[in-house]
Amino acid sequence: MASMDVYPSWPNLPTLMFARAREWPDRPMLRHFEAGSWHSMDWANFARRAASLARGLRAAGIAAGDRVLLVSESRPEVPIVETALMAIRAVPVPGYTVNTVHDHAHLLSDSGARVAIVSTVALAEKVTAAASLAGGLDLLLCMEAGPHAPLAPLLADPAPPDDIAAEAELIDRGALACLLYTSGTSGPPRGVMLPHRAMLANCEGAFELIRPLHFDRETYLSFLPLSHSFEHTVGQFFLLSMGSEIVYARGIEHLAADLQTIQPTVLALVPRVLDVIHSRILAQIKREKPFKRALFEQALQSGLRRLDGTATMWDRLADPVLDRLVRRRVRQRFGGRFRVGISGGARLDPDVGRFFLAMGLMFIQGYGQTEAGPVISANPPLRPKVHTVGLPLEGVALRLAEDGEITVRGELVMDGYWRQPEATRAAIVDGWLHTGDVGRLDEDGYLEITDRKKDIIVLSGGENVSPARVEGALMGESEILQAVVYGDGDTGLSAYIVPAENETPESVAAAVARVGARLSVTERVRRHTLVPPFTVDNGLLTASYKIRRSLVLRAHAAAREPAT
Repeated sequence: MASMDVYPSWPNLPTLMFARAREWPDRPMLRHFEAGSWHSMDWANFARRAASLARGLRAAGIAAGDRVLLVSESRPEVPIVETALMAIRAVPVPGYTVNTVHDHAHLLSDSGARVAIVSTVALAEKVTAAASLAGGLDLLLCMEAGPHAPLAPLLADPAPPDDIAAEAELIDRGALACLLYTSGTSGPPRGVMLPHRAMLANCEGAFELIRPLHFDRETYLSFLPLSHSFEHTVGQFFLLSMGSEIVYARGIEHLAADLQTIQPTVLALVPRVLDVIHSRILAQIKREKPFKRALFEQALQSGLRRLDGTATMWDRLADPVLDRLVRRRVRQRFGGRFRVGISGGARLDPDVGRFFLAMGLMFIQGYGQTEAGPVISANPPLRPKVHTVGLPLEGVALRLAEDGEITVRGELVMDGYWRQPEATRAAIVDGWLHTGDVGRLDEDGYLEITDRKKDIIVLSGGENVSPARVEGALMGESEILQAVVYGDGDTGLSAYIVPAENETPESVAAAVARVGARLSVTERVRRHTLVPPFTVDNGLLTASYKIRRSLVLRAHAAAREPAT
């Protein structure tokens, strides 16, 4: 396939998938690792299985509008299940595999889902326990063999997908496609209602962004979970629509090996992973002989000057040699065929971004949120500004409110929060989505995030955490009087804790551990510091005795240590 000049127009997401299957029946689509080897699935097999599952789910009683909880690690069954559900107008509700029983119970009860599809027996047991707290399930299907109803028989119908594909074409672009749950500013997660148009608008905008790269049969190593809003839209729909083969990575512990085996041309990583790779490269260079260290430093500085437009004649003459001796070896860590990487979900350190660009590795940083499909802006690949999150995607109207809050409008904006009309009205005003983030636009229209208006912590891995939920759990323990958690851009949460009267550091530590056992992995406090009480007199409480989080963080900034 030659690279596309115009992005095709589809009425909805399942039609996108079935249309591409008709065009590329024999083309490799999905690859995953199972039973000691890599297995590939082509488009024709995908479409047949998705249509088979759609018929089977309908026969099992699933109807248009029904919400279905989907909990799985990244594997081919996930896009098959989502396509099948959307094709019969049911609504997928993706959940994270690391969710606790109570997290799953919230998703079930809040969404009203009476059906769940999970990947493993262990997850089936957890979701079953959650269902007992949320009013039960009518049906639970498991991808893995075991005591639960199996998914496999519903995938076995050999009939062509034409009937389901034709039915899917009638679904309106504005119909609800899925519910993606994201943390609110306080309390339990909210269900974001994303219509087909929101994610399709993201796909159309992303196409215009990467058009200069002339994508043609790329290989994408999918690393983020498919329940993550970015991976859900970009990794599950957009890159597939461009003809890329999606390869599901085996996990962080295998990432280095997978990069060498798969040799991806496209990659999406959270800043935390790029930080680790950057640190390892520098640590290795420190162990080299002085001549090699000097050569590396020369290659880095020459590359940085090239980025800044200050390259000297000597830089231009030495560049081919430095590229062959130094930069090519750094690029080989990513498999040797790397073309472009996306960094998002949290702030990328500009120095780390400049390092990879100087080494000839194009990592572009973007910005978004689940409520916006999720991509709002991204750096143009050929004109990046690493200290910014780039330009708004085509079709995205962006303006700054009087207080600097970023607001956006366009087809990418959600329909609202599931069964939360008041929260929806607060988030979307006159069609403009209020992001809760504060930013500024430079002279070229590039967006820079300067502050976070909403109380959401974004860890370096891109995970969103509601501090109010964690703080409430901590202060529910008798040993803890007050608590403020932090960790924006860190690998995990930390907390300032005021002990209750007569409590010891040991008893507080035990209370923190108890709370951690009830929370998800990303919500656990990894490091805490005992501090004096927050009071009205010292300005850390309001007159109505609410904790002033920003002032607490500022007051104890000198003692702050990031979680490790």
